[in-house]
Parts: sequence; structure tokens; C-alpha cells
Amino acid sequence: MTTAPARDRTVLRLLAAEPAVMLAAGRALLLQVAHPKVAQGVADHSDLRHRPLDRLYGTLDFLTIVAFGTEEEAERMGRAIRRTHERITGPGYSGNDPDLQVWVNATLIDAALFVYEDVLRSPSGDLAAAYIDQARFVAEVLGCPPGAQPADLASFRRYMDDAIAGLEVTDTGRMVMREVLWSRRLRWLWPATALNRFVTAGLLPEPIRVQYGLPWSRARDRALWTALRTGAFAYRLVPGRLRRAGVPLLLWNSRRRSARRARGYRTG
Repeated sequence: MTTAPARDRTVLRLLAAEPAVMLAAGRALLLQVAHPKVAQGVADHSDLRHRPLDRLYGTLDFLTIVAFGTEEEAERMGRAIRRTHERITGPGYSGNDPDLQVWVNATLIDAALFVYEDVLRSPSGDLAAAYIDQARFVAEVLGCPPGAQPADLASFRRYMDDAIAGLEVTDTGRMVMREVLWSRRLRWLWPATALNRFVTAGLLPEPIRVQYGLPWSRARDRALWTALRTGAFAYRLVPGRLRRAGVPLLLWNSRRRSARRARGYRTG
């Protein structure tokens, strides 16, 4: 019996290890729930009002283990999430819908490339194409057929452009947005949440920002991009090995939280 060769995750790990990628976490989430079916699923099955960080930690732990854990850990995580997704059903949506899996994964890929190319202004070259190919593994772990995903960088760009142009933010999506950006449970973190609102609004594609009703202006845009360019200059002065030094701790925390969730599922 032969074993399948290990997947190449070099570029996936390179971008996932960059702390700056988290700048676009809000962009990814609000693009996700700009899709009406995703928004309804989140509203029906996520307790954002009382546990606003659960979805963030769940997504972060999944991505961390898929990128940096063993392939066996990634597959185990995928099976657990697929079982959870089986319970996420409602009128017109399912957690295991391949189209929704492709969309959610695409927003995460888009967020990483947006920070790398637009914020850090790092030349992507072949890196972006390799990242698209390797990041498909994330959706495959969830059971999404490889053929359902954009096959290459050009296809991915077209997919995102077409998808964003067709999005219609619903009242449910706007409710989820308010629970995320104005969480009452996180009022004690108001300086951080205010900054997150500012960055998230500024990094959203303009048509989506308008549909959410988030205020913006040229002055805010100039202030945001001046701060981002200045921060990116300082960020690039830090050696990459030092920037990515926190990965082992991040993986340890993700493994610990995931194990705790698994124990809860078995006893629940």
C-alpha cells in the first residue's frame, strides 16, 4: 500500500504566518456575510451577540491547523467541521454547500493577497499563483470538490470580481455586521474595536461598504492609507523570520482550543 505524497504548503504557510494578514480579517468576514445564504447561516447558528469571538477563533484555529499542523490533524479538523456543518441547515442554505465553501475560502484567500499586494506592496509574481493553488487545500479539507474551485490565479480574479459584483447585502447581513463591529460584549475593548471598524470599512470594496451603510469619505481614506503605508514600511524592516516567530505558539493555542471543543462535542 502506498501513501499519497504530502501536499506542498510552503506558500500557504508563508502568507498564513504573516501577522499583517489579520488586518483584512474584517474584510473577509463582511464579504462572507454579504452573501445572503452565509449571512442567514451565521445569524441562525452563531451566537454572535453573547460570544462574539467564537467565529473568529474557530476560523483562526482551523486555518492555523490546516496550514501548519500535520495533514492528519488537518483531515481530523476537517471531519469535525463537516459534522458541524451537517447541522447548519435552513431555508435555502447548507453548511456543506460546495458553492458556499468556495466563497468563504475565496474571501480568506482574497484577504491574504490583498494585504500582501495592496497593503505591504510586496511583489507577488509566481507567489500569488502558487498561493491560489495551495490554498485550495483549505476547502478540500472541508470536502469541497477541487473542480468547484477556481483553477488558477486568473480564474480566481474573475471569480472574485463577478462574485462581488453580484452580492446583495441583506438586512440579516447588516445585522451580523453590527454584531461584529459594534459588539456590546467587547465594549471594554473600545479603542481596538473602533480601530477595527475604521480599518474594516476602509478595506471593503466600495460597493459592499455602501450596501452595509458604513460611512466613509476621502479624508478617511487618505488617513487610512497613510497609516497603512507608514506601518507597512516599518513592518518590512522587521526580518521575516522574526515576524513569523509566533507561529509555534499560535499552533499550540489552536490545538489546545480545538481539543477543548472536541471534548465539548463528545460530551454535549
